[in-house]
Amino acid sequence: MGMKKKKLVALLLCAAMMAALGACAGGGSTSGGPVEIVFSLWGDPSEQETTQKALDVYNNMQDKVHVTALQIGRDEYVERLQIMAANNEMPDAGMVAEDSVIGWAKDGLLSTDDIYAGQAEKPLDYLIFRYEGQPVAYSSANEVLAIWYNTEIMAAAGIVPPVTKADAWSWDEWVDVLKSLTFDANGNNPGDPDFDKNNIVQYGGGANPYTWQLEVWALSNGGRFFSADGKTVVFDDAAIEAIQKVADLHLVHNVMPFIDGTVDDGFFSTVGRGDTAMGTDGQWVTGFINFFEDVEYGTGILPYMKQKVNIVTGGPAAMFATTKYPEETGAFLRWYNDPHNNLAPIEEGFWMPNLQSWYTDTDLLKIWVDDNNSRQKLGVDKYMSAFVDVAMDLGMTVSTAWYYTPNTYEVYVGVLQPALVEVFQGARTAKDVIEEIRPAMQAALDGR
Repeated sequence: MGMKKKKLVALLLCAAMMAALGACAGGGSTSGGPVEIVFSLWGDPSEQETTQKALDVYNNMQDKVHVTALQIGRDEYVERLQIMAANNEMPDAGMVAEDSVIGWAKDGLLSTDDIYAGQAEKPLDYLIFRYEGQPVAYSSANEVLAIWYNTEIMAAAGIVPPVTKADAWSWDEWVDVLKSLTFDANGNNPGDPDFDKNNIVQYGGGANPYTWQLEVWALSNGGRFFSADGKTVVFDDAAIEAIQKVADLHLVHNVMPFIDGTVDDGFFSTVGRGDTAMGTDGQWVTGFINFFEDVEYGTGILPYMKQKVNIVTGGPAAMFATTKYPEETGAFLRWYNDPHNNLAPIEEGFWMPNLQSWYTDTDLLKIWVDDNNSRQKLGVDKYMSAFVDVAMDLGMTVSTAWYYTPNTYEVYVGVLQPALVEVFQGARTAKDVIEEIRPAMQAALDGR
C-alpha cells in the first residue's frame, strides 16, 4: 500500500471512530430544516456544471434533503479527501475511481449498506461493484468497447466493418484487413517486398493498448488477468499471448502507429490522427462526433481472438462509511443514478444508461438512440447492433476486472503500465515482462 493510501485509510478510520463517538460527519440540521448531504465529484468545468444542474433539480423537487456539490480537480481528489478526513469533514457520498472502489471497500471506507436493497430495478448486474459478495457501489453509466473507423478511408477501400456479433472479424481476418489499409509512400502494403515501414503514409490501425482495455483481448483469447474472486494475479499464457498480439500490430505487422499504452486515448491516437483507418475504444467516442471536425467516423463490433467478448465499465458513485444519513444519502444516489435524472451525458453521447429497461423499452430507446443526433450520425441500426445488442448480450459482455478486484490502480498504473512500454517498444517480450513483474503485481493487488 502506498504512503498516500495508508495515510488516507488511517485518517478515514479515525474519522469513522470520531463519528461513532458523536462527532458530525458531513452536514446536518438541528433546526428542523433539510438534512444536508455533501456529494464530492471531479471533472472539467462543463462536467461539473452538468452535475450541478442535476443537483439543483433534486434540491428543488423536495424539501427534506439538500445536496451540496463538493467540486474537486481529479488530480487532487484523494489529497483533498485526506484533509477532510483529518478534519472530520468527509462527504456523505462521492465519485470514486473505478480502479479504486474495491480497494476502498476492503479498507472499510465505503458503506456496506446496499442502496438498492428492496428496489424494483437496479443497475445492470455487471455494473455492480462487489466486495466479498456485497454491493458497495454502482456505475452511473455503462460503456462497452467497439471498433471506430475513418469513413472516408474505409469507403475508398470499399470496406465496411461488421456491426453484428455473427459477422465479427476473427483477429487474423482483422489483421489482414488492416494490412490492406496500410500503405507506404510508394503505395506498398505490409508484406510487399519493397514495403518501407519507416515511411508509412496511411495506417490500417489496431487495438487500444491502454492497460485496462487490454483485458478484453486476454478474455477473448481464453485467458484472465485476475482470478474470479479478485485475490490472485493470473496473467496466464493466453493473456500474455493476447498482449503480445496487440503489440505485434505495430512491431510485426506494421499496421498500427506506435502507442506506448500510458494514455487512454485510443481514438485520438488512431482514427483521430486522420491517417489511420481503424482503432478500438469505448462507446464514449460517440460524444466526440459533434466536436470532431477533421474526421468523419463510424463504428463496428470488436473482432475476436478465440471467443467473442466485450467488457463494460462506468464511473461509480458510492456512499462513504462515515455518513450520518445513510437513508437520505442512499435515496439521493438512487435518484442520481436514474438515467431520467442524468440525461445530459447520455444525450451528449458520452454515456449509455445503466438500467436494463432503457435497452428494452422502445419509448426509452427512442429518447437516447433513435432521436439522438450523435447516434443518428453513426446510424441508428449500426449503433443498435454495435452497442445496444452487445450491452444486452450477457453471454458476451462481462464486468471489467475492477468490479471485483482491489487495488487495480496500483496494479495497472503502478506496476503493469510502465513495464509494458518495453513490450510495445519491442525491447522485450510480453512473456518476459509479465513473469518478471508478477510478484510486484501480486503485492500491489494485496495492498503491500
